[in-house]
Amino acid sequence: MTTTEKPDTLRRILDHSSRADPYPLYAELRRTPVALQEDGSYVVSTYRELTDLLHNPHLSSDTRNLSHPTAGAEEQATPAFINLDPPAHDRLRRMAMRHFGPPHTPGLVTGLEPVLTTTVSGLIDGFAGKEQIDVVDDFAYPFPVNVICHLLGVPREDEPRFHVWVNDLINSIDYDPRTDPKEKLEKGMQARKDLREYLGGLLAERHGRPGDDLLSRLANDDGPDGRMTDEEIISTANLLLIAGHETTVNLITNGMLTLLRHPQVLQRLRDEPDLVVPLVEELLRYEPPVHIIPWRAAYSDITVADTVIPKGSRIMLMLASGNRDPDRFHDPDRFDPDRRDNQHLGFGSGIHLCFGGPMARRETHIALTELVRRLDRPRLVTDPPPYRRSPVLRGPVHLLIEQGAG
Repeated sequence: MTTTEKPDTLRRILDHSSRADPYPLYAELRRTPVALQEDGSYVVSTYRELTDLLHNPHLSSDTRNLSHPTAGAEEQATPAFINLDPPAHDRLRRMAMRHFGPPHTPGLVTGLEPVLTTTVSGLIDGFAGKEQIDVVDDFAYPFPVNVICHLLGVPREDEPRFHVWVNDLINSIDYDPRTDPKEKLEKGMQARKDLREYLGGLLAERHGRPGDDLLSRLANDDGPDGRMTDEEIISTANLLLIAGHETTVNLITNGMLTLLRHPQVLQRLRDEPDLVVPLVEELLRYEPPVHIIPWRAAYSDITVADTVIPKGSRIMLMLASGNRDPDRFHDPDRFDPDRRDNQHLGFGSGIHLCFGGPMARRETHIALTELVRRLDRPRLVTDPPPYRRSPVLRGPVHLLIEQGAG
């Protein structure tokens, strides 16, 4: 396989006009699995090559290994472990996972199910009397914020402030200097600062006071890897907040959109609630919440599909393209909840596999099951819906539906 420049295809994928349906462009991109771009970066788009790279120890997540750092890959004083390489990454991830899942806290997700169910039911109760429902604003957006507040131990009286910070921070991720007021970016930067200061205050109160919330656990844990510093705990909490919130919002919203486009599957889920588990796995393949890992660095020269990627090169990983690769998935453009051997890249792969994946899955299981059960003949108001600007965290910015007679 030869390396060929395909700058126009990538440019069209990144352009907002392609957001509603980038999949034909991904198919075009896959004709050259490893494509050199005009700026010297490389785009990888096929399943086999993506999987090989995600498991390659010479692929770096640390911006210091880029020959020419790019926007969006700025260096942080205390980066989250997602932006680190082993051994620092492995140590911090192990320390976080001690309190976020098996084997040390196997009951975390199941223990939160009453909170998840109560939150979902309350949000759906709020639909009463509305002619139109925005699945994003009225449901998918507030749901994970409420859960994360509970998980981190944010006092209920502080939740409104927390919601404002999260809203400003998330909005700034989609900032476009060509069309958005500078205030949008400034509010996001201020929200990031205020949020870090607030989390630091919560953390200070928890030292020496063990509790059940995640901040308390991290602040008082002396496991085999020692204890995280306060800055490491705050960076981990921010990672959970931003990555956990965004993936869940997109997964729920893309899921509801896909079900409304496949009414037979929606009805089947209503009749067979257990279908939700394989259905969500298929959603993670078919309409994943994260489409692109916008940069990784070659720690040293890497050979992929007979192409040598030089040390220091920026590498863009097109995960959603790999999920539709016909060399890996039969009839990949068909939504099939009965699909077998569904080893998708919806949460990545390798050492950076999304550590909040089990939580996002369970949130989506409960959300979609209850929406389908309780909504009365839901239908889309607009298809395609308006999409967020980001080609990385791809999902509708609004998803309007009507229900009842019509």
